[in-house]
Amino acid sequence: MNLLHVNDQAGQYPGSYYNATRTELAPFAALQGAHRADVCIVGAGYTGLSAALHLAQRGYSVIVLEAHRVGFGASGRNGGQVGTGMRQDQTWVEDRVGSRDARRLWDLAEEAKALVKSLIRDHAMPVTFYPGVAHACWTDAEVKGTHAYGDKLRRDYDYPHIEPLDRDAMARLVPSGVYKGGEIDRGAGHLHPLNYAIGLARAAAGAGAQIHEGSEVLRVEPGQKPVVHTASGHVVCDHVILAGNGYLGQLNAEVAAKVMPINNFILATEPLGARAAQVLSEPVAVADSKFVVNYWRLSEDNRLLFGGGESYGYKFGDVLKAVRKPMLQVYPDLADVKIDYAWGGTLAITMNRMPCFTRPAPGVFSASGYSGHGVAMATLAGKLIAEAVAGTAERFDLMASLPQHRFPGGVALRWPLLVLAMTWYSMRDRLGL
Repeated sequence: MNLLHVNDQAGQYPGSYYNATRTELAPFAALQGAHRADVCIVGAGYTGLSAALHLAQRGYSVIVLEAHRVGFGASGRNGGQVGTGMRQDQTWVEDRVGSRDARRLWDLAEEAKALVKSLIRDHAMPVTFYPGVAHACWTDAEVKGTHAYGDKLRRDYDYPHIEPLDRDAMARLVPSGVYKGGEIDRGAGHLHPLNYAIGLARAAAGAGAQIHEGSEVLRVEPGQKPVVHTASGHVVCDHVILAGNGYLGQLNAEVAAKVMPINNFILATEPLGARAAQVLSEPVAVADSKFVVNYWRLSEDNRLLFGGGESYGYKFGDVLKAVRKPMLQVYPDLADVKIDYAWGGTLAITMNRMPCFTRPAPGVFSASGYSGHGVAMATLAGKLIAEAVAGTAERFDLMASLPQHRFPGGVALRWPLLVLAMTWYSMRDRLGL
């Protein structure tokens, strides 16, 4: 099943709120004929575009191949949250790599957030970074654990930006009344994800990278000079960067064994006007403690952008039904509100929910599997790959040292097995376990 085509029309962005409010960007021509480049990048999302920008700034000749449009995949469809740390918390990281490397990984994650903000500023992108991401907890035990972890970050990582919230403080921030408390991270934030991808594309092209849309990669020939093939041309290069994330398909078996595509969904309501105060009292983003996470924020025109829901299989199914149900569990008073947009997208996860950095073949680099935490980390990944191509691989290798395991059952059985696991955890969510 080719996820590049099963849910979307060729060469078009999905019918999302982000597409309706995106900055105009003229299409880039498809690759035609034979080309030579220092680096060929597969995929024009955050990872690929950031790598292209940083490599072009170093003087490398770069060709980026995108099957549809820049930011077509998860980079242009996600919840827009720029989170702190990585998908697993620092306690988990310390247990796997020790306190020294855990601190180095934390510092990389902090750099990732700073990099997003500096790229927006330095390249005058049509993007506003809004500070603040709250974590909303359904149980008292989760509140206790969340507050203890905030204390740990202040104590062990010198991170002062997390404010604990008791039940009343959470109710003032999220006036739904369903949460027992949580925290707000003033060092995290949120943005318009598609406009950020478009900003990266403009910056990369301005630095000299060649971007080709409508250029689906069909195969990569390994060798001393790898060759990347599309239907209408090919690129001979010194290095290949695989940056397709959940849409990479079977281009590389090693990456496919460790990185699993899954679908997630978002809706956008009509503008809420004064009723926006019933959703959030501050312009922050929120994610809750469900295993199948609910996440939301207000748009600049005061729509509720709400993500979550669950659907199993390659096709998206009824997106509106999948997301409206959890939205009304949080905000039952919005039952009469019109939904103007509903869309799905494919992201990628790993077994341990930490990003997968790897060299799957000589001259080939890959970073993917950000597990819903990719806006900042994917941007940094592109920079780290650029460093590695240029001969300074220490930071890329640190990320690659994180333990990664193959999904059980191999590529053929990983999806059915994931369905069983997700069904179990979503049942626990519904039962409040």
